[in-house]
Amino acid sequence: MPTRILLEGRPGSGKTTAIRRLAALLPARKTCGFTTEEIRTDGSRVGFALETLAGERAVLAHVDFPGPPRVGRYGVDLRVMERLALPSLVWSSQTLVLIDELGRMELAYRPFEDTVRAVFAAEVDVVATVQAQHGPFTDALKRRTDVKVLPLTRANRDTLPEQLAARLGR
Repeated sequence: MPTRILLEGRPGSGKTTAIRRLAALLPARKTCGFTTEEIRTDGSRVGFALETLAGERAVLAHVDFPGPPRVGRYGVDLRVMERLALPSLVWSSQTLVLIDELGRMELAYRPFEDTVRAVFAAEVDVVATVQAQHGPFTDALKRRTDVKVLPLTRANRDTLPEQLAARLGR
């Protein structure tokens, strides 16, 4: 049975850091996926960048992007999801799929939602991050009996990647 984990945390809890540390702790493990991170200017968050585990990077959302769609004050460039996120989620047996994150910006691109459904239906290990807020898609994933939801907090964000690496290091 594949391992399916959702790391649930509030903004700033360390979700991206945890996924990156997990990938770094498993250098011999075949992985695929991406991370997202804040873009800051003069201390203020102005957008988000998406980076594949292979190192390709692009701005996913920014206050200066017109949208649509818009998520809060950010215009989202869905072409980044098409050009980087989806191609980064190509798996085969023994692959560990890492997704940071299943958020409103990423899920605004319907083909991504479809791909995530396929990942969770596949015989692969998956670790994805989700915010602690409610959403129809992520709530449905959290209710699945084959998915373990682990809270990620500032208190456990340094130890949780090591615990997951020990579990997934096959």
